[in-house]
Amino acid sequence: MLERVLRILEYDKMKDQLLQFAGSSLGKKRVKAMTPFFEEETIRDEHAKTAEAAKIVRLKGTAPLGGLKDIKASIKRAEIGAQLNEGELLDIASTIYASRRFRSFIEGLVEDEIELVILPEMTRSMTPLTDLEHEIKQAIDENGHVLDSASPALRQIRQSIRSLESSVRSKLENTTRSSSGRKMLSDAIVTIRNDRYVIPVKAEYRNHFGGIVHDQSASGQTLFVEPEFAVTTNNQLREAKAKEETEIQRILFELSGSVSEVTGELAVILDVMTEVDFMFAKAYYGASIKATEPKLDTDGSFDLRKARHPLIPEDEIVPIDVSLGDAYSSLVITGPNTGGKTVTLKTVGMLTLMAQSGLQIPVQEGSTAGIYQKIFADIGDEQSIEQSLSTFSSHMTNIVNIMDNVDHESLVLFDELGAGTDPTEGAALAIAILDRVRSIGAKVIATTHYSELKGYAYNREGVINASVEFDVETLRPTYRLLIGIPGRSNAFAISKRLGLGDDIIEEAGLHVTADSNKMEKMISSLEDSRKAAEKDYDEADALLQEAEALHAELAEELERIEVEKERIFERAEEKANKAVEKAMEEAEFIIAELREMQANAPSIKDHKLIDAKKRLEDSEVTLKKKKKTSPVKKKKPVDTLLPGDEVKVVSLNQKGHIVEASGKTDYMVQLGMMKMKVKKDDLLYIDRPKPVETKPLATLRGRDAHVKPELDLRGERYESAMMDVEKYLDDAVLAGYHQVSIIHGKGTGALRKGVQELLERHPNVKSTRLGSQGEGGSGVTVAQLK
Repeated sequence: MLERVLRILEYDKMKDQLLQFAGSSLGKKRVKAMTPFFEEETIRDEHAKTAEAAKIVRLKGTAPLGGLKDIKASIKRAEIGAQLNEGELLDIASTIYASRRFRSFIEGLVEDEIELVILPEMTRSMTPLTDLEHEIKQAIDENGHVLDSASPALRQIRQSIRSLESSVRSKLENTTRSSSGRKMLSDAIVTIRNDRYVIPVKAEYRNHFGGIVHDQSASGQTLFVEPEFAVTTNNQLREAKAKEETEIQRILFELSGSVSEVTGELAVILDVMTEVDFMFAKAYYGASIKATEPKLDTDGSFDLRKARHPLIPEDEIVPIDVSLGDAYSSLVITGPNTGGKTVTLKTVGMLTLMAQSGLQIPVQEGSTAGIYQKIFADIGDEQSIEQSLSTFSSHMTNIVNIMDNVDHESLVLFDELGAGTDPTEGAALAIAILDRVRSIGAKVIATTHYSELKGYAYNREGVINASVEFDVETLRPTYRLLIGIPGRSNAFAISKRLGLGDDIIEEAGLHVTADSNKMEKMISSLEDSRKAAEKDYDEADALLQEAEALHAELAEELERIEVEKERIFERAEEKANKAVEKAMEEAEFIIAELREMQANAPSIKDHKLIDAKKRLEDSEVTLKKKKKTSPVKKKKPVDTLLPGDEVKVVSLNQKGHIVEASGKTDYMVQLGMMKMKVKKDDLLYIDRPKPVETKPLATLRGRDAHVKPELDLRGERYESAMMDVEKYLDDAVLAGYHQVSIIHGKGTGALRKGVQELLERHPNVKSTRLGSQGEGGSGVTVAQLK
C-alpha cells in the first residue's frame, strides 16, 4: 500500500529534486533509498539532524563536503588481503581528507560558540587517519601515477631507465642525422614499437642495419627496425622497466596492507560522511524551496499555513492554509472541477510524507505536521484496461483495500469520492464511507462535486466543509482554500457570463429544488460575510502595522535621547572631577607650605591645618546619574546674606561661604583656608544649606570618627602606602587617638623602614616603637601621637 501511495503522491519526483543537492554518489544512494519513517523517535531524530545542517547552511552558506568517494568495495578487498590499485588508494586518501576537513570545520564552529549537538558527536567518532592519507599522497600523485619518492629503490630504477632511454635515443638519433642514414630512412625520427626504440627504414635497406624488424607500414615500403647496435640497450631498458613494475606492485601491496589495518575506522568514516552528505542535501533542498521545520503532532493533527507543493513552481502556486484534528477530524472539499481540490489533497499528502522523512517543508514558520502510522490515498484516474476495470471499479477496489487496513492512526485522502457512477448512489456511498472512516478515528480529507455532501458537515460532529475559491468575473479559480464554506456550482453565473440567454437560465432555475436554492443562497451569504471580514481584517492589520512602526520609531528616538543625555552627563562629570582634582593638588601644595611655616610660626595650630584639608577632600563633587529628571526650580533672589550661605566672589571667580557680617555692606568670607572681607556688591549668592543637627564636640572623637586605631599596609605598593600613612595620621589626630599601630609586615623590611622614617619626621608623632610579642612584633610599628 505504501509503495502505491508514494507513487500516487509523486514522492519519487520530490526525491529527484532532492537528489540534485547530494554531493557524492554515496549521498545520492542514500537519497534514492529514502522512505518515510513511522516511529516518532526516529522522525524527531531525523528532523534534529536536518535542522542542525540547515543552521550551518543559514550561518555559513556551505559546508566542505568535497572529496567523499564510495570506497566500500576497496575496504572489503583490503580486509581479505587483496592489493588495491592506485585509483582505489587515491579514493581512500581523498575520503580521509574529506572527513578530516569536515571535522576541523565543525570544531571551528564550536569554537565560535555556534550551538551544535549532533554533528560534533558524529565527527568525534571519526578517527583522523592523517598518517595513512599522507603515506598514500606521498607515494601516488593526483593522476594515479606512483611517484619516484615512493621508495629509494624506485627512484634508483627510474634514474637507470632515464639513463638507458637517453643512451638508446642518442645512438638512434645519430643514425637519423647522418647523411647516409637519412638516405636509407623514410623519416628522420626515433619511434617506439613493442616498447622498444626503433627507426623507420626503407624496405630496400632492411639488411643494412641488421637487428630486428618489429613492424611495417601499411604500404610495406617502411620497416620499423631495431638496429643491432641498439638491441643490447633496449634489452637492458626492458629489464629495468620490469624491475620498475615489480617495485610499484610492492609499494601498492605495502599501502594496501596499511589500509587493511584501519578498515574498521574507514568504515566509520564512510558511514558518518554519507549521513553528513544526506543531512546537508536535505538542508540545501529545504533552503531552495524556502522550507521550515514543522512542529510534530503524534495525535495526527496538522496545521499547515501558507503551504506550497514542492513540485509546483513558486511563481505559479497559491499558498493554502489547511488544518485538521483540533475542532474537526474530517474535511470535505466541494466545488467544480479544475478548481484546485486535487492539488490541496496532494499538497497535504506530500508535505506529510516529507515531514515523516525528516525533511523540512515549504510552509510558514510555526506550522504543525501530523505523524501517522498509515497513509492512504485514492487520487486520480485509476481506470485499468488490462484488468477490464472502469474508473469507478478501480477506485472502489482501492477503497476496499483502504477500508480493510485503516485504523485510528491513519490519514486518508479521497479524491472525488463516489464519482464514476449514478450521482444519487455515488453520493450516498460517499457518505457511508466517510461515516465508517470517521467512526474508526482516522483523519480524512475528501473532495467531491456532489451537492449532497455540502450539507454533510452540518449534520456530523467533527466534520467541516471547505471549498476552493472561484472568480466568476475572470471565470478562473483563485486556488484559495476557504475553510468552513462549501463550494458553489457557479453553473448559472458562468453560463450567463459566457452569454447564455437569461430566459434559458431562468427556466433552468425552475428545475432546481427549493433546498438547492436555499443552499446556494446560504453559501453566497457566507462568501459575502467572509469577504467583508477579510476586508475588515486587512484594514485592522494595516492600522496595527502603522501603529507598530510608529511605536518602534518613538522608542528609537527615546533611546537616542537617553544615550545623548548620558553622554552629556558623563562629559560634565569628567570636567567637574578634573576641576576638583586640580583644587586638591593646589590644596596639598598650600598645606605643605603652611607646614613649613609652622616651624617659624608656632601659633598656627596643626589641627586647623588638618581640618582645612578635610574640608577640601569633602568638597569633591560626585554626580549621580538619574534616568528621570524633574524640572529645575528657579531660586528666589536673597536680599540678606546669612552665615553659612554659599557665595561666589565675582572679582576673584572663587566660591566660598559667609562667616559673618562685618557691617551693612561688608561680609567676612571663607575662601578655602583664607578669610577675607568682601563687599556685598562683589558677592553672588549661590545656595543656603539646610540646617543640620550638630553633635557635641566630644562625639566627633573616638569611634564616631570611623577611624580604626590601626592601619594595615600589607600588600600595598611603597608609594601608595606612604600616602595612606600621611592621611591616616591626620585622621587619627582629628579622632583624638593618642596611640596608633601601623601594620606593615616583616617581608624585606623596606616598607617598615619607610614607615618609621615618615613617623620620625611627622610633626604629630611624639615617639615610635616596634610592636611587642602580643602586638605583632617587628611587623607592627606603634606611634605615640601629640
